[in-house]
Amino acid sequence: MTELEKYYNKFNEDKRLTRRHGRVEYITSMKYIHQCIDEQMKERMIEKSDVRILDIGAGTGRYSVALAEEGYDVTAVELVKYNLGILKSKGSRVKAFQGNALKLSRFADNVFDVTLLFGPMYHLYTFEDKLKALEEAKRVTRPGGKILVAYCMNEYGVLLYGFRDGNVKQCLADGRLSEDFRCIPREGDLYDYMRLEDIDAINAAAGLERIRIISPDGPANYMRPVLNAMDEETFELFIQYHLSVCERQDLIGAGAHTLDILKNNK
Repeated sequence: MTELEKYYNKFNEDKRLTRRHGRVEYITSMKYIHQCIDEQMKERMIEKSDVRILDIGAGTGRYSVALAEEGYDVTAVELVKYNLGILKSKGSRVKAFQGNALKLSRFADNVFDVTLLFGPMYHLYTFEDKLKALEEAKRVTRPGGKILVAYCMNEYGVLLYGFRDGNVKQCLADGRLSEDFRCIPREGDLYDYMRLEDIDAINAAAGLERIRIISPDGPANYMRPVLNAMDEETFELFIQYHLSVCERQDLIGAGAHTLDILKNNK
């Protein structure tokens, strides 16, 4: 069993996305997923049931199950057997398979209208592997289709693990942080962290056009105790605020994640 499998055998992704900081990310991501779906339906003049969605690295199915329940044709690929078992146990219409983002040979070219790549980029460490995952997502997505890619961001890792948790000096000393505070993953680390220029370089190499890039969680991960203490009305106002600013380029990269929304022009 890999370290990644051991981690996800204990980590409850469904629970994370139902907590308040996770709800911010989920609500925001779903808003932009639906925008992409609506655009595809209009462009191709198709019905809900004809929209084909691929969720690569689907985890326990938080997104794929919800989208299938809305009537879309959803396929999910998940590496970790434990997560896949939970997804399948939900009894949804999602077609779920075990698989690797680096090799989607199960699927033909140009099949899906919208492809989600939400988990794999967190755990792929080399430029080559990230590019391969993005190229596979591109290959299976129709010309004109949309690819949504999530990344963990460098500054979040430095601020929390480095400064908040008191590891910054050790990380600088052992090379896990560069002199300019870039995270440098080592074998056995679970997450890789990106800066915007890193994401831009992968897109350029894959030949994909960015539609927009957003911060799906903004400051939510930094504000967990504050969000949890809010009454429901105030939390709803926070959601409204976040949705109004999540596309602001002066905030991109400051949150825990970014969501890069790309068009496949082939």
